[in-house]
Amino acid sequence: MNKIVLTDAERAVVSALVDEVFDRVDVWDPVAMVDEVPGLAERLPLRLREFLVNSRMAEADVTVVANLPVDENLVPTPIGWDLAAKTGAGQREELVLLLCGTALADPFGWATQQDGRVVHDVCPAPGMENSLTSASSAAPLTLHTEDVHHPCRGDYVSLFCLRNPDAVGTTFVRIAALDLPAGTREVLAQNRFRFHPDDSHIGAIVDLVEGEVRDRVFDPGSVIFGPAERPYLRFDVDFMSAAGGDTEAEQAIQTTVDCLARSVERVILEPGDAVFVDNYRVVHGREPFVPRYDGNDRWLKRLNLIRDVRRLYAMSDTRSRIIA
Repeated sequence: MNKIVLTDAERAVVSALVDEVFDRVDVWDPVAMVDEVPGLAERLPLRLREFLVNSRMAEADVTVVANLPVDENLVPTPIGWDLAAKTGAGQREELVLLLCGTALADPFGWATQQDGRVVHDVCPAPGMENSLTSASSAAPLTLHTEDVHHPCRGDYVSLFCLRNPDAVGTTFVRIAALDLPAGTREVLAQNRFRFHPDDSHIGAIVDLVEGEVRDRVFDPGSVIFGPAERPYLRFDVDFMSAAGGDTEAEQAIQTTVDCLARSVERVILEPGDAVFVDNYRVVHGREPFVPRYDGNDRWLKRLNLIRDVRRLYAMSDTRSRIIA
């Protein structure tokens, strides 16, 4: 794991930069700030900027920045992301994540997720305990590629910990750690799989055809792709299927699930820790936990990052960082 721990002096520089922005911004709007943040990120501590650039160039699987500033008077954990959005909870921490994330890649969001917000809240919500979304708690989040269905899915998914009193682990598996049988790897490298929007995408474009959810937009693709000596991976067992009833591809999915289960690593994020997971080299998930709903539950901020924002613009007729 690639990790840097900021000194207290470096932490103070980040905090002062956040103070400066909030002293002059009347209404906090991350979508409106994304074009300004890159210039601000140039003022982050040099050691931090060099660390993030080197992580990008090396295609580090998992990158952690520790000892980032979190408000000492942090409000209670919101009960669900919608309450966080309405109350503006954790806005300073959103800017911290945007600053660090922008030093690595370009922030973006989805019109179909959390009302089109760029920075998301990850916190448990009543009634969602066993859902297949980040609002779950009692059920684990299975290992997955973030937004597996879309060609402009993020190169990185980043998580900034504001609160984690139960030391809930973020799980992950690197493709380099997968001991797949040669035959399975060969099948996974062929365009024999369909990928679907996950349950966090409200109103995503899907068809219900003979009881099977099928993506209307994108053709079947492969699970493993890219350079043979350092391949990439996309996988989400809950939101993918074998194309056209392909039984060999179905078996390859199950074999991959079994291999993933044998290769799991975990990182326990503490307040002030930000993790940047390479969404092409790593699948990630979350351990189950028992929510309190008393203001002390696990609370993270999440930001998707893409290495070339023009990939988004090229797929749309508008210059927007929000994918419709």
